[in-house]
Amino acid sequence: MKNRLKVLRAERDWTQADLAKALDVSRQTVNAIENGKYDPSLPLAFSIARLFDKQIEEIFDDEE
Repeated sequence: MKNRLKVLRAERDWTQADLAKALDVSRQTVNAIENGKYDPSLPLAFSIARLFDKQIEEIFDDEE
């Protein structure tokens, strides 16, 4: 799944570790999501959307 997580994170000048701490996940999880190797659970996707004050659809894009 494509996503804008890396761009949104960079806009706030956060490292992957900073974002991981804010979301209570590992840095490896953030890395995997950013690289499209892992699709977040729905609760995690909502947490990410709330953190960046965006709709889920503004962050994640189903490639179908």
